[in-house]
Amino acid sequence: MGSIDISINKAFTARAFDTSTGDLAKNSQPGEQFYGISDSNHGRVMIFAGGLPLRGSNGNVVGGVGVSGGTGEQDQVVVEAAMAAF
Repeated sequence: MGSIDISINKAFTARAFDTSTGDLAKNSQPGEQFYGISDSNHGRVMIFAGGLPLRGSNGNVVGGVGVSGGTGEQDQVVVEAAMAAF
């Protein structure tokens, strides 16, 4: 059940910041520019792999995709496959 909420919030995070959640994770560590960002947006910001912004054919962000349920590496593989199918 927890993975459902996490995947929704990964999609939210990817769209809210127009970046992958994996990249956001790297920049949210202590001493980095976005440290503490996971506390923003009422705790909805996910800072681990598995969320990507969804870009249309013109390159504009049109949404977000989030995957949860496996390891971070597995979630990333699945979300990238979803993006390739789009």
